[in-house]
Amino acid sequence: MSLPAERIAQAAEPVEPASDHLPDEGIVRRVIDGEVALFELILRRYNQRMFRVARGIIGDDGEAEDIVQEAYVRAFQNLRQFEGRSLFSTWLTKIAVYEATARRRKRRRLSLLDTSSDTDIDSMASQSGQRDAVDEVSGKELKLALADAVDALPPDLRAVFTLRMIERLSTEETAECLELTTSNVKIRLHRAKLQLRAGIDQRIGKESRELYMFAGDRCDRIVANVMSRISALPG
Repeated sequence: MSLPAERIAQAAEPVEPASDHLPDEGIVRRVIDGEVALFELILRRYNQRMFRVARGIIGDDGEAEDIVQEAYVRAFQNLRQFEGRSLFSTWLTKIAVYEATARRRKRRRLSLLDTSSDTDIDSMASQSGQRDAVDEVSGKELKLALADAVDALPPDLRAVFTLRMIERLSTEETAECLELTTSNVKIRLHRAKLQLRAGIDQRIGKESRELYMFAGDRCDRIVANVMSRISALPG
């Protein structure tokens, strides 16, 4: 997206509190018109979802954070391509899914250099699935057990589970974000639940939203990095 240099510089200006209630589409229009600082509202509005989605696909905190930043910069550069045919949040999430999937493919290509890596991953997942006495843990231990169980899911199942059960997206929106049919979303969600321990599955409704807690420091760091990169883009 090409913007005049003086408007790009506005990315460093504080966002007006009253702008917090603007709908996504209104923010997008104003950012395109030059109020670049308002893009921070998009970042803070969707940082948690974007991070959880990326982490659900890639399975690593550090890489997920990098992916989120790349996705935001790509979204900013292509804001004019958003035509409102779907929710802006869905359009944005699809960019994160694309970035995370591309990173995962790259990782798979690199893993071919080490034929033992796939075996090790399968072994770790198997060991995680065989843990005993999960029903007896509580509080923080339970949350860690839940996070471990979700991490042990295959990436394709984990992505669907993250969007449907953790982010609470509808089946239709999940399908659109991942470019799947609604039937495939339902099948993958069912398979994901089957692979979780019965005791964890019974608690998932209460605890799932607490998985992958999005730290304030990480949110602030992503906002600062993305807004800095946006301000440095050529006019």
